[in-house]
Amino acid sequence: GAVSCADDLFIHVGFCALKALSPKGQSRPFHGEADGLVPSQGAGLVALKRLVDAEADGDRIHGVIRGIGLSNDGRGKGFLAPSSPRQVVAMRRAYEASGLRPSDISLVECHATGTVVGDGAEIRSMSEVFSDCEDVPVGSLKSNLGHLITAAGIAGLLKVLGAMEHGV
Repeated sequence: GAVSCADDLFIHVGFCALKALSPKGQSRPFHGEADGLVPSQGAGLVALKRLVDAEADGDRIHGVIRGIGLSNDGRGKGFLAPSSPRQVVAMRRAYEASGLRPSDISLVECHATGTVVGDGAEIRSMSEVFSDCEDVPVGSLKSNLGHLITAAGIAGLLKVLGAMEHGV
């Protein structure tokens, strides 16, 4: 789980210094006129359990993590400049670990913050990994809620679980 409830002044000063804050105050991931992120606040929590234990206990299972892929951008252009090649490595590791192929995927929830550099890197990464796929929708919860900073990952996970539950 995660909570994001940082001091507004601290968040705004920090992201202004990084030139990552949207001067228009609009969160527009992957949009041609995106000009930065919009911070927000929130919290989320999920319970993780081994699948065999959840099944044995009769728990309602909302989703299964089949694999993860980790990488580090290493020495790059800076804090807000992710490395497309390293993102490709992470995604390929996740698919290899899961036994799935990108063509098995019906929705990609992105980190996409609305920053030109970050969103561009993510689009390049996904274009390579999903090059043989058609009609895979992509989205970012940040277009609805803004960037929940430390709770961004859990918010995206909850969005995907909700989409799966509703078959969307």
